[in-house]
Amino acid sequence: MWLVRNPKDFLAGLLFMAFGVAALVIGWSYPLGTISRMGPGYFPRILAVLLIGLGGLLSLRGFRPGEEPCPRWHGKPLGIVLLSAAVFGFAGEWVGVVGASLALVLVSSLASEECRWKEALISSVIQAVAAAAIFVYGLGVPLPVWPVIFMGGR
Repeated sequence: MWLVRNPKDFLAGLLFMAFGVAALVIGWSYPLGTISRMGPGYFPRILAVLLIGLGGLLSLRGFRPGEEPCPRWHGKPLGIVLLSAAVFGFAGEWVGVVGASLALVLVSSLASEECRWKEALISSVIQAVAAAAIFVYGLGVPLPVWPVIFMGGR
């Protein structure tokens, strides 16, 4: 009889495999093409198969004895991090990428009991500069960099 001795690895592997299967199902209608002339479905399908394989290996590790049982699930930090992502998504158009990135890092810092505000502020500034440089200037995502108030309103 096989017993799952390390449920964290086992469940993570199942999650990886589920995402891989979902990617295969979603991208099944895309043409695969050939190795020399890849179609739009080639790369996603290869990644999905690799994800399923990685998930299978990780799930097999779940049958090995683990060091510790799964920790208790904490909903508050998860909720705070999801809230910070929602704040970023909704605020991005009004406060710009810089303001939304600052809010994302500062709000998500509340999820940790070991939060140091000086480090969170420094990290949020670095994140904001990197986000503006990469997404707005590098990739050309049509979002304002600065708050609408600074740009003359809408």
